[in-house]
Amino acid sequence: MKNLKKFGLGMTLSALMVITAACGGGASKDTAEGASGKENKELTGSLVISGSSAMQPLVAAAAEEFMAENPKVDIQVNAGGSGTGLSQVAEGSVQIGNSDVFAEEKEGIPADQLVDHKVAVVGMTAAVNPKVGIKDIKKEDLIKVFTGKITNWKELGGKDQKIVLVNRPDSSGTRAVFNKFALDGATPAEGITEDSSNTVKKIINETDGAIGYLAFSYFTDDSVTPLSIDGIEPTDENLQSGKFPVWAYEHSYTKGEATGLTKEFLDYMMSDDIQNNLLKDQGYLPVTKMKVERDAKGNQKDI
Repeated sequence: MKNLKKFGLGMTLSALMVITAACGGGASKDTAEGASGKENKELTGSLVISGSSAMQPLVAAAAEEFMAENPKVDIQVNAGGSGTGLSQVAEGSVQIGNSDVFAEEKEGIPADQLVDHKVAVVGMTAAVNPKVGIKDIKKEDLIKVFTGKITNWKELGGKDQKIVLVNRPDSSGTRAVFNKFALDGATPAEGITEDSSNTVKKIINETDGAIGYLAFSYFTDDSVTPLSIDGIEPTDENLQSGKFPVWAYEHSYTKGEATGLTKEFLDYMMSDDIQNNLLKDQGYLPVTKMKVERDAKGNQKDI
């Protein structure tokens, strides 16, 4: 009987071990399937994004890659200027409003209703027609050029050509940043006004004596000449250190906290692949690489 009891106890323990192992295996399988199911969740839906034309090349390129990875997602990226993007996201007609300036800087925008997502940093500088004959300009002379006090390039050592100003509209974040940090708040004189940075670049290239301003991301060829300011070249290194003065955060604003597909896309914008690769390819810098920071009032300090 003792041997039989021992045998029975052994069988019971063996059975319990089998059951325990089976339960453990089942739990592992369920967890794996759950994780796999989450990873393979197919995204669907559409997003409309509008605003900063300085941001458009970056966001459009990221959207193309995102849609390639998620074939059932459609993303439309429009320009129109920072003011347009902020107005449209505030009124709910788009999911994301892109801006070169803080929402607090735009009059009539309910900044308290918007959530700021800083996705990149962009540098901007004056751009001239290559025939102008200069590559560097003093800041004080740049202000005189844009306020109409200097009207011919020969006054600055360039060709004997009349200066033609090419501006962005008042709604443009690029204009706001350039006026604030390159012109020290001076109001530009009348000139050609265009809604799109692409069009500004085209006009500068095709017009003798033309000068405008563009984000670094538009200097992809030699059709226009970017200007150094006070001998400081418009390079990533000078921008990161704070030596080059004309730069801004690239903001993607949402009305309230981002959710659903909007959050998925903004998370994608902050992914290592986009921040470490696409930003550089498109002429932008990651916020994390900056050695200085700015607030909505334009105050700059070391990080």
